[in-house]
Amino acid sequence: MDVGGAAARASVDVPTVVVVEAYAELARRVLAGPARLGRTRLVAVDGPSGAGKSSFAAHLADALAVLAGGDRPPVVHTDDLLDGWDDQLTFWPRLDEQVLTPLRVGRPGAYRRYSWVRRCFLPRPVPVPAAPVLILEGVSAARALVRPELSLAVFVTAPAPLRLARAVTRDGQEILPELRRWHAGERVHFAADDTANRADLVVDGAPVLPHDANRYYVRIR
Repeated sequence: MDVGGAAARASVDVPTVVVVEAYAELARRVLAGPARLGRTRLVAVDGPSGAGKSSFAAHLADALAVLAGGDRPPVVHTDDLLDGWDDQLTFWPRLDEQVLTPLRVGRPGAYRRYSWVRRCFLPRPVPVPAAPVLILEGVSAARALVRPELSLAVFVTAPAPLRLARAVTRDGQEILPELRRWHAGERVHFAADDTANRADLVVDGAPVLPHDANRYYVRIR
């Protein structure tokens, strides 16, 4: 349903009319679309830290599972592939080699998850099946390099002060120096990559409209 009079808070040029849409309908759209990464439909959920990407990816995965009779698509979080704070954007070859390249030829992939507590990659591999849909969530997930292979690119946004507060609440005040450096890096990346403007869908990660957040999201473009 269209809802007027609500200001869009994205960091891109978007209209002021927002739309409440169902995850179920988006899931149907994904499954109806073409697979561009081998036989897999790759969905990228991008956006700045603390915007609500993980929640969006989880709700979409739940909706896809309902349509698939309970088979939940794998969700890969780019944070799990980073070799610490300094690997903010340079992790991509690791993702491509371990996950995307096998899926291109219909084989399952696997990666080792980084432990932010131990500051190293854990030994046990995380399998990524060659499923009909793979959701890739994290900063730079929809970067230009992978756009030709995406079935859907989503950009989730929220006001910077709220995003900072969410991160501090989740991880503690001690991460503030690294977090501020991280935020500066993602701003530079998004501007150079034109990520939000190239996305198929821009989502409000901090909507003020009343709605069932488990079933619906607020689209601002």
